[in-house]
Amino acid sequence: MSDPRGQSTVGQEYGSAAYQQRAGYGEPQYAEPAPSAGAAAGTVLAGVLMMLGGAWDFFTGLAAVVRHGFFHPVSSTYAYHWDIQSWGWTVLCIGAVIFAAGVTVLMGMTWARVVGVILASLSAISAFMFIPYYPVWGIILVAIDLYIIWALVTVGRRRASV
Repeated sequence: MSDPRGQSTVGQEYGSAAYQQRAGYGEPQYAEPAPSAGAAAGTVLAGVLMMLGGAWDFFTGLAAVVRHGFFHPVSSTYAYHWDIQSWGWTVLCIGAVIFAAGVTVLMGMTWARVVGVILASLSAISAFMFIPYYPVWGIILVAIDLYIIWALVTVGRRRASV
């Protein structure tokens, strides 16, 4: 017995995935490349930065909620105006969730990378809103969040095996 290409199929199941792949049927098989040391280190660093950034956001939000006069804007000409207490609650909640997502990224959960990208985007937006209060630190936080997004997106790409 032979397949459509004339190759012998003796001892093989007719409906098996291996037979279908050789016969040109079925889904292409993907080789999962072993993550490089740099990619793995980038993911670990992203998880650690998420945990540190989440803790920082949590305590920043807590300071804004507990002590209303703790943060004063450097400039009053900023286009976006927030009530400092509502901003504090927002940052406090985002920080707690980012910390938990950072822990799950370090545990290697795939869904945590997707959640981490979404939360790092929200953190970058909240850091952008933080710029009138601490301009340099706000820009540094945006840059860190962009690195986290990049590190979480670039890990685990699949390529078709030929």
